[in-house]
Amino acid sequence: MATSFRARRYNFDWRGFITPGVKLLVLICTGVFLVQTLVDIFLGVSATSWVNHFFGLVALGPLPGLRLWQPFTYIFLHGGLWHLLINMLFLWMFGRELELVWGKKRFLNFFFLCGVGAGLIEILVKVIPISWGHMPSDIPTIGASGAIFGILMANAILFPDRRIWLFPLPVTIPMRPYVAVMGAIEFFGTLGAGGDAVAHVCHLGGMLVGYLYLRRGSFLYSVRNSVSDWQHKRNRKRFEVYINKHKNEPPSRPDRWVN
Repeated sequence: MATSFRARRYNFDWRGFITPGVKLLVLICTGVFLVQTLVDIFLGVSATSWVNHFFGLVALGPLPGLRLWQPFTYIFLHGGLWHLLINMLFLWMFGRELELVWGKKRFLNFFFLCGVGAGLIEILVKVIPISWGHMPSDIPTIGASGAIFGILMANAILFPDRRIWLFPLPVTIPMRPYVAVMGAIEFFGTLGAGGDAVAHVCHLGGMLVGYLYLRRGSFLYSVRNSVSDWQHKRNRKRFEVYINKHKNEPPSRPDRWVN
């Protein structure tokens, strides 16, 4: 008697593995890094430096040349493959669940708000030495870390008890103390005067913007609610205008009209 064995099929759904907003950001950052790599290979170090100073975040960059795009474009540049991989890994780990709760549009808005806000705070801190007659550093800041630290703060507020595995140690801790430790590391990193070439102020700025955005009663919280209320009223007014305009018209399909 023949016996047949049937293997069970498992279909892997990429839509559950990575959300649309996170996937879009990963693709953009990866594509920009590919362009950076090609520029470095074929045009040399001087061209790479020009790209970083033109599209990266320089303290006085947006002012003399009116390069107002820098607080937006610096987010997508990265200083190396390891820098890119770490940022994209953190974006996927902590951004995926946030997008599942908020949706793609609000998640992307929050990402850019934290990234741009972190960049503006970085500029503000860098131009402070002008008050003492010192020119600010012209070293460009690049990377999505500011926005990602804002996402970390959102996770700490929305999912405070979520367990984080401290790879490679076999230890897990809740999200809130994990983010608190990350914030403390960045704060004490600012005391090193930038000797490790890490934009700690930008990271802290992203966390601050994320906190203010989500903190009930804060300025950004009020602005967000005001914008949402205005959008709701605008859509309601448009709907009322449409109904009043077409209320006397007969239905296009009388046989399917439901009263």
